[in-house]
Amino acid sequence: MKKNSSLLTLLLLFFIPLHRAFAQVDLVVSVLDNGSHKPVAGLPVHLDNAAVGLSTELSTDAQGKVRFRGLSTAGAYAVSTAVSDKYQAVRETGLVLRANSNPSVTLNLPLVSNQTLAGVTVRAPNNATTINTQNAEVSSELSARELREIPIEARDITRALYRLPNVTQATGFFTEAPNVSINGANGLYTNYLIDGLDNNENFLGGSRFAIPVGFSQNVSVLTNNFSTEFGNSANGIVNVTTKSGSNDLTAEVFYLTRPGPGIDGKTDFAQRDLSGNQVKSGFQRQQFGFGVGGALVKDKTFFYVNAEQTFDFKDNVLTSPELSINATVRGQNKFTYLSGKLDQRWTERFRSSLRANVGIVNIERQGGGLDGGLAFPSTGNKQDRNSLNIATQNVYVGQNFTSETDVQYARFRWNYARALNPNSPDVTVTGPGDEVVAVLGHPGYLFDSHQSTWQAQQKFTLLKGRNTFKGGFGIISTEHLLYGGGNPNGSYTVKLNQATLAALAARNLGAGLSINDIKPDSVKAYNVELRPAAYGTTQNLYNVYLEDQVAITDRLNVTLGLRYDYDNLSQGGAAHGDRNNIAPRANFNLRLSERSSLRGGYGIFYDKILYTVYSDAIGQNTNSADYKTQLRELVRVGALPANTDVDRITYDGNQGASLTSGVMYLNGPSAASLQGQRATVFGGERRILNPDGFQNPYSHQSTLGYQYQVNQKTLFYVDLMYNRSYDLFRLRNVNAVSSYQQNDPNSVVVRSTTLADATRPVPIMTDATGSYAIINGQRVNGVARSVVETESAGRSRYMAASFNVQKDAAEDKYGYRVSYTLSNLKNDTEDVNFRAADANNYGPEFANSINDRTHVINAIGSYYPVRSLRFTLAALLQSGQPINRVAGAYRVGTTNVFTNDLNGDGSSFSSAYLGNADRYPGEGRNSDRLPWSKTFDVGAQYTLHFGEKTSRLELTADVFNVLNTQNLSGYSNNATQSNQIQVGPAGSGIVRRNASAPRQFQFGLRYAL
Repeated sequence: MKKNSSLLTLLLLFFIPLHRAFAQVDLVVSVLDNGSHKPVAGLPVHLDNAAVGLSTELSTDAQGKVRFRGLSTAGAYAVSTAVSDKYQAVRETGLVLRANSNPSVTLNLPLVSNQTLAGVTVRAPNNATTINTQNAEVSSELSARELREIPIEARDITRALYRLPNVTQATGFFTEAPNVSINGANGLYTNYLIDGLDNNENFLGGSRFAIPVGFSQNVSVLTNNFSTEFGNSANGIVNVTTKSGSNDLTAEVFYLTRPGPGIDGKTDFAQRDLSGNQVKSGFQRQQFGFGVGGALVKDKTFFYVNAEQTFDFKDNVLTSPELSINATVRGQNKFTYLSGKLDQRWTERFRSSLRANVGIVNIERQGGGLDGGLAFPSTGNKQDRNSLNIATQNVYVGQNFTSETDVQYARFRWNYARALNPNSPDVTVTGPGDEVVAVLGHPGYLFDSHQSTWQAQQKFTLLKGRNTFKGGFGIISTEHLLYGGGNPNGSYTVKLNQATLAALAARNLGAGLSINDIKPDSVKAYNVELRPAAYGTTQNLYNVYLEDQVAITDRLNVTLGLRYDYDNLSQGGAAHGDRNNIAPRANFNLRLSERSSLRGGYGIFYDKILYTVYSDAIGQNTNSADYKTQLRELVRVGALPANTDVDRITYDGNQGASLTSGVMYLNGPSAASLQGQRATVFGGERRILNPDGFQNPYSHQSTLGYQYQVNQKTLFYVDLMYNRSYDLFRLRNVNAVSSYQQNDPNSVVVRSTTLADATRPVPIMTDATGSYAIINGQRVNGVARSVVETESAGRSRYMAASFNVQKDAAEDKYGYRVSYTLSNLKNDTEDVNFRAADANNYGPEFANSINDRTHVINAIGSYYPVRSLRFTLAALLQSGQPINRVAGAYRVGTTNVFTNDLNGDGSSFSSAYLGNADRYPGEGRNSDRLPWSKTFDVGAQYTLHFGEKTSRLELTADVFNVLNTQNLSGYSNNATQSNQIQVGPAGSGIVRRNASAPRQFQFGLRYAL
């Protein structure tokens, strides 16, 4: 039924009249007398764009300004004035617009003289180097040309984002986590947009459709003080403006290759593919695609289509000495991205667009391991990240108002382990000494997330005198379904004696070994998922906003705005949600001269709630009677609020049943026959929905900046930023052990689990039959050692100064952009799963963030010695990331048992970046630093031009990390595998677990017209 409904939805959307992309772009032109620098009123200003057949004219107001509203992002614009009896003509060309922006241009008119009667042409091929005189938005952008010139791995646009100020490469919190951090914050909270519409994977965060370079006209990052039009993020906005067709036919076809280890630099460490997963031997990449755009009807109907395909090839090694197996297992990743857009100009006032994006991503886990592994190919599976966006945007430009109506339907399916053998159990085969000799069958777990998202938004702009009013409202509604938990087909651990193992090895089955080839001597354990069904809910994000930009004078603009957001997931386990998310924003822009301006502002910015917060709370939950008894006891002793409704905070989540005897191999009991275990099984850790609900995290942001137009091609600007964030998510254990601090490394006494469990609000006891609690004098088995909720109580502080200078090459032989950022970010939570190292004591956790940088120097320069040749150098230098110094192994009492769980709470997991590991005694969180990261990438392009036409053949060569520097810091990586976790005190050295990729080569061929 759902499939038929989805198909009907797609058909209905495609029958909507063809429409055009522009997303509320207004261009403000200020006209000044070149001598007096005073505004020129009543002068006609002409705007034209031959690519889309636009030609219009407006006269300047008393402040010497005109506002051209509701413009398309297609083509390039030119603004001009005609010769008058007083002024020469001026024309500025090459203005390329980005979605949801308010660019500004200043025309300085020279006086007419007897010697100068002809017009003056001013060329501005890249208005990113033009001073902003409208607002205090702190943002930066990369044009399509810059995206082509910067060395970018696999045309992946995210690899270009950390070339922008206030953006760095992130240490992620899972393998596929977004690889960029804005203002040092967690990348999961960045809001990703395409043409101003939602493009977020709404379970964990990151972009839903990974838009490629070939469909991108511009990518902009809004880091601070942006308009009330933008919300759902206290972090930042990444907005991609897509390409549109024009009256001129344009096209490209390309081929890109990464030959791989054969010519790359050598390293002992694994590299990462485009998804963030590790790869090593045999890795190479082949990539190709095309894009074409033009007019179906001149000046009326335009199209652009883009298709890109990437294949990653990789080898794993399957090793099982006991079975005499040492084999190479070949794997392949596939990335397919398809995009199309139709633009329609109905009348001079009404334009529309229809855009579609389809992403098909398959990341293969073929078995084996990077340096050897026991997972046989029968366990093979693929991670699918498949996406769909279908959006229509419609803009009407009235006499003094603009209206934009947008509707989008999107789907995203994240099947983390699509099994090669979906109906198979999984089997762990052990030898006579209990050593694992093979892992076979199903991957052993499920994580299959389905998201269906509708977005609708209505925006208005009204001009009234000196005021420009903006307002709107919208909703983003996402239906979530998740199939999660253990293997519903069962999980077996079996044992082979020496004779059986030898007989199996003698059959020489190699990598083709399957579960049916195993004849075990015994079944040691059997587990099965008790709830093999989907669960989920619908998340609704509502917003309404109003903003007024007042032109106080021709030099001073003041913007006042108010935004309100409501996220229904904030209800959690409470009676109602977080209803007070009112966000005022105010900023100013003062033009000090025709070449400089001062800008500043203050605002409150709210985050949405990541669905994983809600999903974890219900998926790792249970509504059994024993668990509810424990929760009521936690209410009685004050560990949970007195008004807690136990039925609202519990849910029938995933849970497994276990047997250790009496199981026949491949004929274990069904989940239905073992449902009785749900009521009485003990849990090490379970979740609940927060009985007080969730507060949406928010940030107070203050900025002050200065811009100076050095010349027509060069812009300098500096911005100071101060952000304070509150109500950040983190975990609280409401059945935590008491505090047990270790401050003296020379006198460490490990607390046993038994002693620690006795200090919990509901003490946990253990005997020969298992763990339990005594409540009201009765033994209760189905309780949990740790009862965990997500709380909104974290905080952070970010301070930064960003210095930037950029020069467009234009007709010169060189262009560059250089930025230096001095910053510091401190927080007491890194992620939704962050927990305090000692009980719930978050005071000592306030320290430098895992993504904190002190210094970041970013420089990109291109040199054009002749028309056909380009050389580009991209340098990135950044001071080291923090190191979390954790405890090593300590003896438990007088036994021969060693542990790194010093306080006995059982939470000293390997993922130390989340705060779980006990720290080295006397060390605070992130008390040390890795060394600086220094990376230099180079690119070269040679172009063959054909005749007088624009067609050309481009040959490119990119070399990443050309000096083959082994960077231990500052690169995109998964924190569980990074060098940011080290044992011992600060300064005691670094055990190298990972490093950035070595020198790598990429070659390309592109034909364009």
